[in-house]
Amino acid sequence: MGPVRDDTSLNAIRLYCSDGATITSSEGKYGSWSSERKCKSGFLNSFSLRVTPPQGLSDDTGADNIMFTCTDGTELEGNGHDWGAYGEWSAYCPGRGICGIQTKVEHLDGYHLIDVTTLNDVKFFCCR
Repeated sequence: MGPVRDDTSLNAIRLYCSDGATITSSEGKYGSWSSERKCKSGFLNSFSLRVTPPQGLSDDTGADNIMFTCTDGTELEGNGHDWGAYGEWSAYCPGRGICGIQTKVEHLDGYHLIDVTTLNDVKFFCCR
């Protein structure tokens, strides 16, 4: 039997705001930051998360990638894996776009040492 392989895929999301602030989700232990993506103009206003469903005895990865739309119509895709499938697009944020984030992250806690998924779900909040 060969070594056990455990891929975590998407481990965190970081947003760079137009006012210079940075918003970061909870971060998993593994991976490194990819290059940032920017709207040509305007703001992020919708997203779709790429997810692999539970795999039973095979390797679970959870969220694998993310796409955003910008208020200028640009679509941005992360550098994640092409595993799983993209879900429905979220509703569009009116006005100033996305300005908050909440993630569901599985952390290493002593019980999940064999098949860690890290980032599993995300909610974004619209600016008022």
